[in-house]
Amino acid sequence: MKIIPISLPTPFYIGPVNVYLIKEEPVTLIDTGPKTKAAIDILRAALREAGLAVSDLRRIVLTHAHEDHCGLARSLRDEAKDAEVFVHDWETGHRVGRLEYAEHRQLLIRAGVPADELAMIRQLYEGVRQYADALEDDHCTALVDEAQLQFESGSLRVVHTPGHTPGSCSFIREADRTIIAGDCVLKRVTPNPVLSPDPIDSSRRFKSLAEYLVSLARLRSFAPTLVLGGHGDAVRDYEELFNRYLRAIRERQAAVIGLIPKEGATPWQVSRAMFPEADDVHRFLAVSEAAAHLDYAHSEGKLALEMSDGREIYRHLGGTD
Repeated sequence: MKIIPISLPTPFYIGPVNVYLIKEEPVTLIDTGPKTKAAIDILRAALREAGLAVSDLRRIVLTHAHEDHCGLARSLRDEAKDAEVFVHDWETGHRVGRLEYAEHRQLLIRAGVPADELAMIRQLYEGVRQYADALEDDHCTALVDEAQLQFESGSLRVVHTPGHTPGSCSFIREADRTIIAGDCVLKRVTPNPVLSPDPIDSSRRFKSLAEYLVSLARLRSFAPTLVLGGHGDAVRDYEELFNRYLRAIRERQAAVIGLIPKEGATPWQVSRAMFPEADDVHRFLAVSEAAAHLDYAHSEGKLALEMSDGREIYRHLGGTD
């Protein structure tokens, strides 16, 4: 099985995104890049170099539905004459009818985000949406955990790895323990546990950090020899990276707990204390990270949680005494 990495530019702070071409029948592209002229031009050139064209694509497989990973999915599907698009059912993102901004807005209000910041986040949300076309549900085939994507000379096993998003998936070629991991595993940064509605109950927040730790451990159980991530270089020593991630998460957890004053704090207040210089989209990512760590600390019995005027207040155990 020939896996060809293709680096595509994005308009986002994370920089280029890695997509992966499987050059054997059925010809498959894992992730697509954002909907920009620069990305599609470079993707077409990479396909030509491989002796292919967009019309040769038979499957488009999405690790998750963020703009830098799914932006071109609909246009590629149409140009390839209805190539099959695979995405996990727990993904919302650019699935038409799956996620309205109102659901995110309610979660942000509960996290203590003030009205003026909500307006700014809404503007960012609308601005980012231009980089992806929405997919109708009938455009998509569900990725199912443990299912096999069959190719001429082998298969990729689907591994549901929630955390970065609820429906994030990785794909393992068991013959040599190569994993295509999307944004579950990145060599130089710890992926953000993005604030998302729970896929079972959208009025609740998805417990992203707890799920992410399980996903990291599950990938470790495969003893991967090579992990191909959504951004940056490949990972050839997953064990070292796994332990580095755990240390970073433990350190951040301790820092988050230490930032909570006696009177308690909302996730938004904690995020501003953690990242006082954050601006634009980084404020949303900061409150995502704060909420994820607070959820995890509460689930571990390290913090108390109460609601006040519709907002979450996290306190040290024992309250304000």
